[in-house]
Amino acid sequence: MEKIIDEKKQGESLLLQKKEGNTRKLFIESYGCQMNFSDSEIVASILSKEGFNTTSKLEEADLVLVNTCSIRDKAEQTVRKRLTEYNAVKKINPKMKIGVLGCMAERLKEKFLEEEKIVDMVVGPDAYKDLPNLLTEIDEGRNAVNVVLSKDETYADVSPVRLNSNGVTALVSITRGCDNMCTFCVVPFTRGRERSRDPQSIVEEVNDLWNKGYKEVTLLGQNVDSYLWYGGGLKKDFSKASDIQKATAVNFSQLLDLCAKAQPKMRIRFSTSNPQDLTLDVVEVMAKYSNICNHIHLPVQSGSDRILKLMNRQHTREEYFTLIDNIKALIPECAISQDMIAGFPTETEEDHQDTLSLMEYVKYDFGYMFAYSERPGTMAGRKMDDDIPAEIKQRRLSEIIALQRKHSFYRTQSHLGKIEEVLIEKTSKKSDAHWAGRNSANTMVVFPKKHYKIGDFVNVKINDCTSATLIGEALDYSNNNK
Repeated sequence: MEKIIDEKKQGESLLLQKKEGNTRKLFIESYGCQMNFSDSEIVASILSKEGFNTTSKLEEADLVLVNTCSIRDKAEQTVRKRLTEYNAVKKINPKMKIGVLGCMAERLKEKFLEEEKIVDMVVGPDAYKDLPNLLTEIDEGRNAVNVVLSKDETYADVSPVRLNSNGVTALVSITRGCDNMCTFCVVPFTRGRERSRDPQSIVEEVNDLWNKGYKEVTLLGQNVDSYLWYGGGLKKDFSKASDIQKATAVNFSQLLDLCAKAQPKMRIRFSTSNPQDLTLDVVEVMAKYSNICNHIHLPVQSGSDRILKLMNRQHTREEYFTLIDNIKALIPECAISQDMIAGFPTETEEDHQDTLSLMEYVKYDFGYMFAYSERPGTMAGRKMDDDIPAEIKQRRLSEIIALQRKHSFYRTQSHLGKIEEVLIEKTSKKSDAHWAGRNSANTMVVFPKKHYKIGDFVNVKINDCTSATLIGEALDYSNNNK
């Protein structure tokens, strides 16, 4: 699978949840980040108790929900286009109800009902437990809206329905919201303040997933390194915590340690990290446990100190380099991936060259790269002119993508000749005769199927590669019963 992307975001229908006795049908589709896909599993769980099973057939759905992303204008336009397709089906099935969830719902609120006449319900990311009441409203012929942000909702007490699951990998949400206030980002406005989930509930979910046959979990949050549990509430209230609460507080490195010890045969990943919050104790825990994967997604956004300051990123170029050096010193084989924005307001050619030189220093394994998109309500949207012409943004983005492809190929080549453990996740997209799965560095590996099956850990000798995929041959002494 190509990991180097520019403006492409894919929606995914989440299916396969069936509960005996349920008679209503839910079609739910998610766009954007992994948190949205995780939230859709929470929504499906809540609605399962209201009589809904999920369906893959849009035309037979009683309720259609789209879980939306607001990070870029193109993501919102994709949702609006999808709504027109829903509308065509609704004309055939007028009893169908349509709801919009997630960040776009939170950003537009009641305005969504005015702009998209087919929408019956608008629900923000912290209001999913109110869905039963909102459904009553729309069943009685009234539009329904709940976009109230919460200071403490983490959905820790909701057991997600694993939708469209391969039965091998799963997402485990550990934090919600973000306090960083980067000037380009809508997340603090659409998902609210940072709050952390009870560590015991997280460990219990990891244990439950292992018992159900899952082999890998990703600990998920907008900023996982800000995880801090001392009994609940906003992170800013930690100063008001008692001495006992502070002494028993759990930070992210401690949570990572708890999860790794709880299930030593379960692979552990985490995403996303913020450079200003990623502390070396996290990297030390990664180095300590073989079941914590050697990959850190570490968005930098720009290589220019001037642009980083305008973005309100709380790190400098040199501080980022120091962090990279420290990670590599502790885990030499650790893969690093990035997010990068091309064409932020006032960006000069010198700023752009700083980004390219930063990439040359780090040589990321892969990345997610985008042209700047002004988002209403953000500081950049309010205070800065989007003054970089589209053609310059696109040219700079193309140069970033081209350099990342070069570096990705350099990194995949470094795996040639090595024997690496791969967790089989699915059949290869390009060949029914090959399995596909990821190694510890989060790189996709394909190899002949032989007698192996999904969920097996297989030792694979890497013989060839592209810039995004490793190609190998399974060795017969693989530990499939890990």
